[in-house]
Amino acid sequence: MVSSTTPEKIIKDNLEISEELIRKFDSLGPRYTSYPTADRFHTGFTESSYVKYLQERNSASRKAPLSLYIHIPFCASLCYYCACNKVITKDRSKSAIYLDYLTKELELVKRHLPGQEIISQLHLGGGTPTFLSSEEMRRLMSMLRANFSFSEDAEISIEIDPRTVTEESLQLLADVGFNRTSLGVQDFDEQVQLAVHRIQPFEMVKNCIEQSRAVGFGSINFDLIYGLPKQNLESFSRTLDQVIALSPARIALYNYAHLPTRFKPQRRINEADLPPAEQRLQIFLMSLRRLLDEGYVYIGLDHFAKPDDSLAVAMKDKSLHRNFQGYTTRADCDLIALGLSSIGKVGASYVQNVRTLDEYYAALDEGRLPVEKGFDLSQDDLLRRELIMTLMCCSSIDINDIESRHQIQFADYFGQEIERIQEYANEGLMDITSAKISVKPKGRMFVRAFSMIFDQYLSRQTAAKYSKLI
Repeated sequence: MVSSTTPEKIIKDNLEISEELIRKFDSLGPRYTSYPTADRFHTGFTESSYVKYLQERNSASRKAPLSLYIHIPFCASLCYYCACNKVITKDRSKSAIYLDYLTKELELVKRHLPGQEIISQLHLGGGTPTFLSSEEMRRLMSMLRANFSFSEDAEISIEIDPRTVTEESLQLLADVGFNRTSLGVQDFDEQVQLAVHRIQPFEMVKNCIEQSRAVGFGSINFDLIYGLPKQNLESFSRTLDQVIALSPARIALYNYAHLPTRFKPQRRINEADLPPAEQRLQIFLMSLRRLLDEGYVYIGLDHFAKPDDSLAVAMKDKSLHRNFQGYTTRADCDLIALGLSSIGKVGASYVQNVRTLDEYYAALDEGRLPVEKGFDLSQDDLLRRELIMTLMCCSSIDINDIESRHQIQFADYFGQEIERIQEYANEGLMDITSAKISVKPKGRMFVRAFSMIFDQYLSRQTAAKYSKLI
């Protein structure tokens, strides 16, 4: 008799873990979009530091693939939960001025790069990138294409606010080359939307999705947030009904981090309306089970994708990577970041721009790159980054390969870490041998915890306040 058990069912069954286990290992920690994490960046890394790494890339015989990130900070209205760096304004003239300065910044960067480098990935984030007018979006993309070539399979993505787009503006995005979109949905419940000051009815989002697909966008991501005010298990289940009906290719299900002392807009949220920790956990577990039932693949952390989506394919063939935008299908790239507060990665360094428009404009008016801080990675940092990103992408650490390339004895170098991580292996979340460390399917939920063990900076004081792991 042929078994009816499918690989997908095996994975789903293996993801069923006890709530007691989740509570045991659910602590606070970084999200590891980089290592070292951004709270470790320092002002000793300056414009000249950044230029040195750009020049090293320029002179290298073999260059890493290149990605671009551009931060568009403007939003027409304030969402109370938002922790992004944004500028709230209804003055549309501000974005035209901002584009002038983006052009200046790119010109300064290009002085230290070879002629027409090839871009494999472009992402516009915010803020609200669709704050730009059609003319401004054409201008931005023309500027980029004048300075870079794009590979035939380049991933060109943009974050979309459904309240700010029309069928015409979506067609424009497709015409200028975008092939992936990400929508901030968060929650469809009217009371939740009122509590966070983001009103976008289901029909509005449904129309946006239909129009997006009509103009050719096949890969669409939804951002959802659990733990928002007025949410409960029943209301978020209804939101999931609507999300599933719209069938996005990818879903990011974020845990809301309420940090009103750090993010002023969150002070407008009534803390009494926030769901308690136990209810938040139940919302996450319910969402996990429902999305798995619908056939989504659990990528890890808070990401899901349909089995035929490139993200799920990358997970399966072990080519998944992670950067400041989250999980990605692209190989480890250098990242040129433009705009307010944007974070780049070039060689063994990270660089972050200043956070205010005044500082950004002043630096560029003086002919300076608007660098605020950054980080030079040591050989130990590079080694630990490799291990952490491998774990975050749920792949196996090949110990023999690590020893050969980094000229270390793994058991000696990471003796304490191996002892600590054994606790997770004892719970069936990992496999550890002398040759390999592997994340099991149900261990995907705990990849941040695994990574924290290899983070040498966690014992050093920082001003950062980390979010719950689950």
